[in-house]
Amino acid sequence: DVQLVESGGGSVQVGGSLRLSCVASVDTIGRYCMGWFRQIPDREREGVAGVESDGSTTYADFVKGRFTISQDISRNIMYLQINSARPEDTAMYYCGVRLVAGCAVGPTKFWGEWGRGTQVTVS
Repeated sequence: DVQLVESGGGSVQVGGSLRLSCVASVDTIGRYCMGWFRQIPDREREGVAGVESDGSTTYADFVKGRFTISQDISRNIMYLQINSARPEDTAMYYCGVRLVAGCAVGPTKFWGEWGRGTQVTVS
């Protein structure tokens, strides 16, 4: 099975930057569409960004131009660079693997192998 571990969360000022990491215990993340999701208390988990094995990316509208998803296939690490952070970006951020064809970042029912998350707080 796939094991994913998120890290890099913390507190950041409004307008600041933060980089999240997701380390995957698999032979190679190059086989997968992988993505970042976030969850705010009392709200559904929502897709943030996805990256296909060929490097193509997709983003939720609310992060376009501010967040960048990338991966280091040789190290089995996926990243989420958060720039121009907003208070509404405060959430638990999770990485996951898409379980069906495609690489859209939603709905969450098509994703799995979730890590335990890393908290981002923007204030």
